[in-house]
Amino acid sequence: MTQPLSIVVLSTDLDNFKEIRAALTKDSRVQLLAGGDDAEQLHGEIIRLKPAAAIIALGSNPDQAIRLIKKLNSEAPTTALISAGRNASSDLLLQSLRAGAREFLQLPVRAEELKTVLDRIVEFCEAQTGAPKKKGRMIAVFSSKGGCGTSFIATNLAVATGARTVLVDLNLQAGDLPLFLGVNPKYSFAEMAENRARLDNALITSFVTPYSSNLSLLAAPKEADSADEIEPEHVFEVLQRLRESYDYVVLDPQHTFDSITLAALDQSDQIVLILSLDIPSIRSTQRALEIFDRLGYPRQKVRIVVNRWSKQVDLDLRQVEKFLGEPVIGYVPSDYQTAVTSINLGQPLVQSDPNSKIALEIKRIARTLSGGAIKIEENVQPRRTVWDSLFKRQSAQNQFKLQASMEKF
Repeated sequence: MTQPLSIVVLSTDLDNFKEIRAALTKDSRVQLLAGGDDAEQLHGEIIRLKPAAAIIALGSNPDQAIRLIKKLNSEAPTTALISAGRNASSDLLLQSLRAGAREFLQLPVRAEELKTVLDRIVEFCEAQTGAPKKKGRMIAVFSSKGGCGTSFIATNLAVATGARTVLVDLNLQAGDLPLFLGVNPKYSFAEMAENRARLDNALITSFVTPYSSNLSLLAAPKEADSADEIEPEHVFEVLQRLRESYDYVVLDPQHTFDSITLAALDQSDQIVLILSLDIPSIRSTQRALEIFDRLGYPRQKVRIVVNRWSKQVDLDLRQVEKFLGEPVIGYVPSDYQTAVTSINLGQPLVQSDPNSKIALEIKRIARTLSGGAIKIEENVQPRRTVWDSLFKRQSAQNQFKLQASMEKF
């Protein structure tokens, strides 16, 4: 199976949920879309996301879980249902299977048993779909705080892939990605969503705006009223079709956790979380990570990138990483004039000035995100480790500056 095995988890017991999530993240085939303890909410998420499988822990209220399994069996026939329980009786196990569960997962989770269950789910999915469809990689470039340069990073990352890529402007009320590419779109996401039921490669090509032989743009609607008609399920369906048509789908969502943005973040393979090195941005990034945890996103799905990095920034990056609890994978240098000129000319820097420091770092980040699949120019000087040059310049008195500043918030 070439596609990730998308899974939603429902458990009213937090310890059970953590155990199941931890076990799933160890299997490279699995993409955990969502999780929680609210049966009604998760029912809606499963209908909306159409995951390959849903794991439903029987827990302290098995009757409710059985009812949900029975309901999903009729309403979401393409989703394989897996019941899970700790010391479940044979009668309860049988009830869950009769309600529509295809498999039962014994808690605590044993790696060998989980692998067997997932193998069977893969077989179920492949039997339903026949030949597996192509599924491109989806990367969302996100910040919950405006002004961090997400649109600039998203545009240049899309160019840096060097593969067939569509850049999607999901700031549906006020998107401006056409300015970054110097194009004038005829159609937008609104037309794509309206015709989602009959989308094929030819129709998709007619709705996107070509920038180069490899890169196209799906623009936001020009009229704000058009965006009001777009629902989260429309976004989900359109993005699914785009994944089948392109090698990479790069998303530029809004800076909020609204339902449209969540529909995009849920199914993204990776979320590039952008921040600048100022206290409000760092605090906003921490809050975003906390929300991602509550949504059940595995931490390896989120990659942190610092934008507008400068040696003059008076913050110890080790303290920033310690505060966030996550490493930073990239540092895009601060060069205001070069970046603004690129935007004003509608020419992505990765293409117009490929040897600039900003372009070289974005291409390195793109290669990191792709696991080395993206090739970049090799005629550049070896990149010095940020730690080697930066921390030697940090004075001892700066070690606790970030922590002291954050305590004020």
